[in-house]
Amino acid sequence: MMKNIRLIALDLDGTLLDSQKRLSRRNENALTECMRQGMEVVPCTGRIWQGIPDFIRNLPGIHYAITINGAVVEDIRKNQVLDERKMSWEKAVEILEAAAGFRTMYDVYLDGRGMGESRFMDHMEEYGIPPELVKMIKATREIVPNVIDEVKRLAQPVEKINYFFGDQQERIRARSALTERGDVVVSASFPNNLEINAPGATKGEALKRLASHLGIEMRHTMGFGDGENDITLIREAGIGVAMGNAEDCLKKEADYVTKTNDEDGVAAVLEKLLNS
Repeated sequence: MMKNIRLIALDLDGTLLDSQKRLSRRNENALTECMRQGMEVVPCTGRIWQGIPDFIRNLPGIHYAITINGAVVEDIRKNQVLDERKMSWEKAVEILEAAAGFRTMYDVYLDGRGMGESRFMDHMEEYGIPPELVKMIKATREIVPNVIDEVKRLAQPVEKINYFFGDQQERIRARSALTERGDVVVSASFPNNLEINAPGATKGEALKRLASHLGIEMRHTMGFGDGENDITLIREAGIGVAMGNAEDCLKKEADYVTKTNDEDGVAAVLEKLLNS
């Protein structure tokens, strides 16, 4: 069943990367060997391309990326967007203004940039954000005086909006309100966040579009993930692999459950693939 895999799509945080946001030597070696054998290894993440660590972006053999939960599919070699699913800036402003009704911090991805405000970035611990994630967020967000004003000023389609919560009841309330809109995709990659994308911006649908572009049948694809925003990836991939640290909803959908991200769970599966 694991033979003839031609495309491997990998979530990063909680999947390929360990709890300290590092790429282990074992995982790197497994990826390198897959690429050497002609498989496409594709980062499939909620991050923007520039927010992916250099040690992954600079791996020789990375040709494509699925970023921002599937909002953008990119040909990295040609610096070309193959497919995008974005929301209008007007809709984004509505969603950002609605955040005032909840105890939440927010930021936005627009034109490949992450933008946030000091009033949030300086107090992330109040929104339940752990230190390793604080470091990543600060490294991938540009501070602007007012996110909503900046979105209005640029008047460009928006790739994603993030909400973060220190109170789970507030997260539940916000999710209900967003879902009731019916015009956005709501997911999460962490227990305390919500990620809001345009319709069609899911990892699974993006994988299908990339596979079609490359002439690869979906049965020849493999997807790895750990979070709720990976569920469409696990469903759509020919072989869906959930990490040992994955949410239960993901494990139920997966073809395989591997070891945790701190136990090189990705490599454990890829080594079997390479030896099959």
